[in-house]
Amino acid sequence: MKPDVFVPSVVNGSHKSPFFMTRFKEALHHFSALFDMMDVNMPWDSPERMFIEEEYYGRGAINVISCEGTERFERPETYKQWQNRVAKAGFRQVPLDRGLLEIYQARLKEHCNGDLMVYEDNKWLLQGYQGRIIYASSGWTSV
Repeated sequence: MKPDVFVPSVVNGSHKSPFFMTRFKEALHHFSALFDMMDVNMPWDSPERMFIEEEYYGRGAINVISCEGTERFERPETYKQWQNRVAKAGFRQVPLDRGLLEIYQARLKEHCNGDLMVYEDNKWLLQGYQGRIIYASSGWTSV
């Protein structure tokens, strides 16, 4: 497989631990940030919000916390773990467009409260809330 471009966009998390307490704490912080983000940005009685919270966030949290082994379908890893995995698979990372990053940051500053963030780390575009990285995206090419 030699795609021209590979763009992984990942949920940044480390709540795949086999140990319940470790997994629970990580999931608590991750999903609390997601629910808080919804609380700030959408009306509490919005049907779209209810759908996202129940079907996506709620089911994901239940799966991560209560399921073991093959029953668990949510196994997010950190973007740094993905960095190693993709590089070992024979891809070369391409730099982010600084101008695009600056546009994203300016729009967030203009339209959102200061809790939402977009920044770069090691050629990854990181998106987060209240200091917690939630999503990460990066571009890669075949070597």
